[in-house]
Amino acid sequence: MSLKQRLLDDMRTAMKNRDAFRKNILSMARAAILQVEKDQRVDLDDQGVIEVLSKEAKLRKEAIEDFRKGNRQDLVEKNEREIEILQEYLPQQLSEEEIEEIVKQTINEVGANSIRDMGKVMGAIMPKVKGRAEGSVVNRFVKEYLQ
Repeated sequence: MSLKQRLLDDMRTAMKNRDAFRKNILSMARAAILQVEKDQRVDLDDQGVIEVLSKEAKLRKEAIEDFRKGNRQDLVEKNEREIEILQEYLPQQLSEEEIEEIVKQTINEVGANSIRDMGKVMGAIMPKVKGRAEGSVVNRFVKEYLQ
C-alpha cells in the first residue's frame, strides 16, 4: 500500500472514530501533498510524500521554538502532538551516533580536510540520509569534524 493510500485510510479511520485532531492533521498532510503534486504537475511516489511530510514536521519543530519564546505552552503541546502523528509516516530517524558515523565515512570518501570542503561533503551526505535526518544536525557534525 502506498503512503498516500495509507494516509487516506488512516484519515477515514480517524473520522469513523471521531478523532478530530488526528483527522485534521492527516487532512493537512494530504492537502500539502496534493498542493505539491498540482504545483509540480507530478504524481508523488512514497519518497516524494516522505519529503513533503518531513517538511511539514520541520515547520512544526521551528514553530515550537517560537511558541516557547512566546510562552505559549498550549501551542507547543499541540505542535508536538502533530509531529508525533506525522512521524508515524516517516522512516525511522537516525540517531546522532549513526549520523556521526555517516559523516566520518563521507569525509574520508570525499577526502575533505577543511571547512572549505563542506559543500562537497554535505552534497555527498544528504542523499544518504534523506528523510532520516535533519540537515541542521548533519551540518553541525560536518562543521565539527572539518574544523
